[in-house]
Amino acid sequence: MYRTRNLVAGLLPLLPGAAPERLAVWLVKGYVQNSSARAPLAALSIRKYSAAPPPPTQAAAEPFLNGSSSVYVEEMYNSWLQDPKSVHASWDSFFRNASAGAGPGQAYQAPPSLAVPGKYEIPVTALVPQFTSSGVSTGLPIDEKIIDDHLAVQAIIRSYQTRGHHIADLDPLGINLADLDSTVAPELQLSSYHFEEKDMDRVFKLPATTYIGKPDERALPLREILSRLEAAYCRHIGVEFMFINSLEQCNWIRKRFETPGVMSLDAEGKRLLLARVTRAAGFEAFLARKWTSEKRFGLEGCEMLIPAMKTIIDKSSELGVESIIMGMPHRGRLNVLANVCRKPLEQIFAQFAGLEAADDGSGDVKYHLGTYIERLNRVTNKNIRLAVVANPSHLEAVDTIVQGKTRAEQFYKGDSEGKKTMSILLHGDAAFSGQGIVYETFTLSDLPDYTTRGTIHVVANNQIGFTTDPRHSRSSPYCTDVARVVNAPIFHVNADDPEAVMHVCKVAAEWRATFHKDVVVDLVSYRRGGHNEIDEPMFTQPLMYSKIRKMKSVTEKYSAKLIEEGTVTKEEVDDVRNKYEKICEEAYVKAQKETQIRYKDWLDSPWSGFFEGKNQLKMGNTGVIEETLKHIGKRFSSTPPNAAEFVVHKGIERILRARMEMVEARTVDWALGEAMAFGSLLKEGIHVRLSGQDVERGTFSHRHHVLHHQTSDKSTYKPLCNLYPDQAPYTVCNSSLSEFGVLGFELGYSMTNPNALVCWEAQFGDFFNTAQCIIDQFIASGQSKWVRQSGLVLLLPHGMEGMGPEHSSARPERFLHACSEDPETFPPETEEFAIRQLHDTNMIVANCSTPANYFHLLRRQIAMPFRKPLIIFTPKSLLRHPDAKSSFDDMVETTEFKRAIPETGVAANDPGSVRKVIFCSGKVYYELKKAREERGLDNTVAITRIEQICPFPFDLIRDEINKYPNAELKWVQEEHKNMGAWSFVQPRFETAMQKSSERRLSCQPNTSWWRRQWAQLTGRPSPTDVVVTHPSASVSDCGRPVSYVGRGVSASPATGSKRQHLKEAAQLLADAFAGL
Repeated sequence: MYRTRNLVAGLLPLLPGAAPERLAVWLVKGYVQNSSARAPLAALSIRKYSAAPPPPTQAAAEPFLNGSSSVYVEEMYNSWLQDPKSVHASWDSFFRNASAGAGPGQAYQAPPSLAVPGKYEIPVTALVPQFTSSGVSTGLPIDEKIIDDHLAVQAIIRSYQTRGHHIADLDPLGINLADLDSTVAPELQLSSYHFEEKDMDRVFKLPATTYIGKPDERALPLREILSRLEAAYCRHIGVEFMFINSLEQCNWIRKRFETPGVMSLDAEGKRLLLARVTRAAGFEAFLARKWTSEKRFGLEGCEMLIPAMKTIIDKSSELGVESIIMGMPHRGRLNVLANVCRKPLEQIFAQFAGLEAADDGSGDVKYHLGTYIERLNRVTNKNIRLAVVANPSHLEAVDTIVQGKTRAEQFYKGDSEGKKTMSILLHGDAAFSGQGIVYETFTLSDLPDYTTRGTIHVVANNQIGFTTDPRHSRSSPYCTDVARVVNAPIFHVNADDPEAVMHVCKVAAEWRATFHKDVVVDLVSYRRGGHNEIDEPMFTQPLMYSKIRKMKSVTEKYSAKLIEEGTVTKEEVDDVRNKYEKICEEAYVKAQKETQIRYKDWLDSPWSGFFEGKNQLKMGNTGVIEETLKHIGKRFSSTPPNAAEFVVHKGIERILRARMEMVEARTVDWALGEAMAFGSLLKEGIHVRLSGQDVERGTFSHRHHVLHHQTSDKSTYKPLCNLYPDQAPYTVCNSSLSEFGVLGFELGYSMTNPNALVCWEAQFGDFFNTAQCIIDQFIASGQSKWVRQSGLVLLLPHGMEGMGPEHSSARPERFLHACSEDPETFPPETEEFAIRQLHDTNMIVANCSTPANYFHLLRRQIAMPFRKPLIIFTPKSLLRHPDAKSSFDDMVETTEFKRAIPETGVAANDPGSVRKVIFCSGKVYYELKKAREERGLDNTVAITRIEQICPFPFDLIRDEINKYPNAELKWVQEEHKNMGAWSFVQPRFETAMQKSSERRLSCQPNTSWWRRQWAQLTGRPSPTDVVVTHPSASVSDCGRPVSYVGRGVSASPATGSKRQHLKEAAQLLADAFAGL
């Protein structure tokens, strides 16, 4: 209708006598209303011929006649008088109409078009009905109201499709409208269209944009049109979809909600639905009866979530899905595990018993746990794999983890279209609208390297957030409005109408299978109890909970409905309830016999076959043969083979030439060492994925893993994807500008397959801080809580280089403080010392200073017989530092990662002459080395680099300290004193120097350092021997203390002043070599 009005409005000025009026006014007033015959509009296209000549006065009065055209018209008229066929048909029509008495401006009639109407075009006559209620053309005259009414009907239909959800009956409590707005839009009010009661039985043609008519119904009375629109859009289902910019998708949705009888459910389906909702309610009732005061975050009030999920799973299985990965908050988790996944009830009930765990770890509360189940879907008779990912109380934090895990499964199965594996995300209403990670999840949904080809989002909409009213927790009409950013259709449904819920869930599953786009199901329900089972909701929502306490449950309502309509009997209803009660009781008896719980029973990402038959204390080789290094280096340093027309940027050509020269010289820089680590793993069949902001080029323009054709858009070449014909796939992908979401995604990706190296790189190291939740709740503690391992690698550019507070420090202190290593325990010294440390810690933290060590560290992630998260503080200035290069000799077969790199210069040859040992980590080593050379202190100062900070290399540090008995011990860092590694390494230095676990410290004061210190403190010669055996004695009491050198404490990680930065850097070096 809108397009039609615009079309006519554009044509009116071209027609004689036409004014900018409404369409109907112009049609009727201009060519019908003034006609003496008042013929129907269809008659206007019929030519009428008359032999009588037109009155000259009338012809002269035509508005288009003027001095220049009148002669031409007169000639035409004279010719017409002699032979009407001698002029064009349009002139013949004009002269005949004028002769018949047509008034000025009314004689001209445009010839009929023989062209087929184009797309979105219809003939004007199609806007006018040619029939009454009987469907028979009457030939009666039409006026402005007839045409306006037909256009109004089209407007009404569109208004219901667009805004009908605003007045749908969605709230089971009948208290609020789901959109928080009690007003009714004018376009949904019949009075806005000037219809009266007498118009209700008038018949109107149905436009192509609606499916409310049956196959043989092309027209309906207005009363029936409104009734069917109300049934489709304003009862217990509210559909938001008209913002979607695809006509195909909009029509698809219209058809599934407007078609008469589309929601009908047969008796068998109703009985199945009743059984499912009975089980969901029965589970919650059983828990409430057995553990009255236990927190379980029950599902009472939204029991329909369980049948809804089972319907989605059934339909998806029918459409070919074999694996479904789910993420959800704590509310209803136990019910989902029991009735959707069918986890053994005795395992769930045992979680309430407070039993000891049979395996290591801290465990987690029962309503945070995940699971993995493979079972038969009884509806489709197909096997289905279901995983519920463990999640902390950060309600939406699991969202992108689920997406990453789903994407990984699709990748490894070759499921490029997402037909075999899919994800379902459950949300609470307050969290869905309130937490930013939801938006980040949606923005990943259609990105090429992050899409999962459609996710079904189900919102358990309790219409409250803990104690907060939705009117105070969101600014949008609905809690689901965030989904509109990706054109996801949103289906709101009253959760107390089970059949409406089932229909919506089937449509959602079909939508995902058809279009592979996200879709949202909003289950508008309520929470029968408080936030948890011991919470009193009447304190804050007295009116709501007064109503809730009088409400019958959905099970009672639906069973009564089916009994009334004769689908089931009361005995059948009781039988279903009693059978499930018996199942629960039997499981309860079994749970009573359990003496331990096993965390591994709740593992959401099992790695079948990975741990079996492996020695958990045997490390694989990280060095590779030189032939492999050369091959990878040359391919990585070359332009596309056999593609002379691929135009490479001149700057890239210089970089590639420099790389080739390094390969020929058997050396690598940081970028080349990384490429060789990736490439050698790809050669071994290990999939490598590198993700993050600008990782393809690298923030500091050092990586260039994707070469771009300079004259052809979207033409690229990835050297690491073209190393070997049978290599594993390599994925390098720039991410959206998100840390929380993307880091979670990569974590989920890493959880799926242990035989893959998954890396996430921050643009700058401290940018991880917006993803702190993922680090704290999943990476640092995931194995302890959920027995879930991950080999995810975090690459965090780090270094104090005068770039200001936000581009300097990757905040190593945060990661180190989250490490689970005991600073006061020196591990047992065995051959497996290093790998046992790795096995026992929760994550690895490293700050490498050489490309070779970086190479080994990356490869070690796969060589380990287990998986641990790896945090690497990567360099910035070292990427191009002339000294930060490594030889092939440090990367070949017999080499390995060096946890610490001791002094190898002249000072190491005469350790007795060394007066100071400096311990450091990362790029500050090169600054210290240069300052030592400038001061001529190579003989008296030894510098030892700690490459792996956690686990701490106790044994190597102890050996270094013992090697230099006369030296002062310094820890030098470029970070501020309250940051960096100082607070982590300080107590570990003390532990490394202890002689025994009983803390019996024997000092050897005959050393020159001891004599100097004793003389300075006492003014007397030193005694020959001192033995300290006090239980609280420490190294600082009688041994050599390790003192701090670096910047002082600060609230900010770095100064924003370049001058101040240089001053601090100079002072740091001066302090490091002071006293020499």
